[in-house]
Amino acid sequence: MSIEFTVPDMTCGHCVATITKAVQGVAPQATVTTDLSSHRVTVEGANDADTVRRAIVDAGYEVAA
Repeated sequence: MSIEFTVPDMTCGHCVATITKAVQGVAPQATVTTDLSSHRVTVEGANDADTVRRAIVDAGYEVAA
């Protein structure tokens, strides 16, 4: 299962690392792919989009609706 999020305030490599760590904290088996230019985060292998979204928000990032 693939889940996509838009994270407008993801702007650098540190942001990518923080978001990846947060997502893998709630879905250790997940593969996280990011695209800084489009502010897109794609998560493969996580079953609960709400849990992943909450992990990104709890890490300090806004997730666009």
